[in-house]
Amino acid sequence: SRCVKDKKTLIATYNSECLTLADCVVVDVQCDYIKKDLGNMATGEADMAALEATMKTIGDRIPANCLTLIETTVAPGTTEHVAFPILQAAFARRGIPTAPLLAHSFERVMPGRNYVASIRDFWRVCAGCTPEARERVVKFLSEVLNVEKFPLTVMDKPIESETTKIVENSYRATILAFLHEWSLFAERNGVDLTKVIAAIKTRPTHSNIIFPGPGIGGYCLPKDGGLGRWAYKHILGFNDDDIFKITSEAINTNDTRGLHVAELTRDALRNMGRNVAGAPILLCGASYREDVGDTRYSGSELVVRKLTEMGADMRIHDPYVEHWYELETQDTYPAPGLSWSRFFRNQDNLVNIRVQKDLPGALKGAVALILAVRHSQYLNLDPDEIVKQAGGPIAVVDCFGILNDDQIKRYFELGCEVKGLGRGHIQRIKESVRKQ
Repeated sequence: SRCVKDKKTLIATYNSECLTLADCVVVDVQCDYIKKDLGNMATGEADMAALEATMKTIGDRIPANCLTLIETTVAPGTTEHVAFPILQAAFARRGIPTAPLLAHSFERVMPGRNYVASIRDFWRVCAGCTPEARERVVKFLSEVLNVEKFPLTVMDKPIESETTKIVENSYRATILAFLHEWSLFAERNGVDLTKVIAAIKTRPTHSNIIFPGPGIGGYCLPKDGGLGRWAYKHILGFNDDDIFKITSEAINTNDTRGLHVAELTRDALRNMGRNVAGAPILLCGASYREDVGDTRYSGSELVVRKLTEMGADMRIHDPYVEHWYELETQDTYPAPGLSWSRFFRNQDNLVNIRVQKDLPGALKGAVALILAVRHSQYLNLDPDEIVKQAGGPIAVVDCFGILNDDQIKRYFELGCEVKGLGRGHIQRIKESVRKQ
């Protein structure tokens, strides 16, 4: 806010000549991992084109003593083996005898209410390609981040900084995929996984274990392990396949978890004597996480696409999302030919979907309700009101441990059917209501 409101020093430009005036250039350019098949991460590849083009532009213009800091999450080895040679070649063409000052420090940021604090007030890792670059990046980050309370971790080489980011995100993705197995176990054996997780979290060593939901989503976790696997072969030159089995399988599991939500929805409707085909189904929560409006790689997208393929008439509600561009502009977003629509049939009409804000209006006439995200608005919904607004008993699918046992019981008392990811105890509640 100081730069924007007080100093007014934040300026946006498309003119790359401004680089000639820079003391430091911070690079946040997308380095994506393109998956060619759904559920088979191994066939994908890193898209380095934008980053490579950016580094060439920077190398052609920056002063010799300018620090270039890559904050993008990149494939391990990128800073030293891809970016540095590009800058070095540009300096040679310009007759600059000194080595480029290049460093890496991946961003750590969490969308939501505490966005700025998640950048400024958090631990960071950095490394430089040369001793001088290391000194400069430490000085720069110490001026803009709260390093007094959150000290920097300075690594010896950029590949260590790059690997840190990939491993920390792959670790989280792997834990979530691991819990998918136990989610299925719980459903098939009368276990409520949300209660199991709550019991485990009382142990301090396991306090960060979380329920996986319909898919992990976000920009980082679904792809970062793929960057590591790709770098191992295509930057670092290894040809064997003896590693990255767990990392790859975790991504494959997380990428396809949303398909199980479609199965639960189908089963819930069947139990009510209804079919998915032609059914008006409301999905609540397009975002990938609670209380934000970010739809990137949301697990909900896979749910919508699979149910649409099965013939459902999908409706979407989300209090935070204005446009679901992955659906509305699926021919060009995230890039031409890369939409998840290519993995499913019957997707053309999804471009006409609009995210609704009026929950009672969205519910009217719906025969199924999918609670996909733990938005605050969805945590205390009254079953009586839901059934009234829908116009009769509906199938309810809980993807994120949103419903408590009393709510589940009440839905059954109202003639509804309830299913839930990892919530096998629902059958016991259903049987107890039927016996009354």
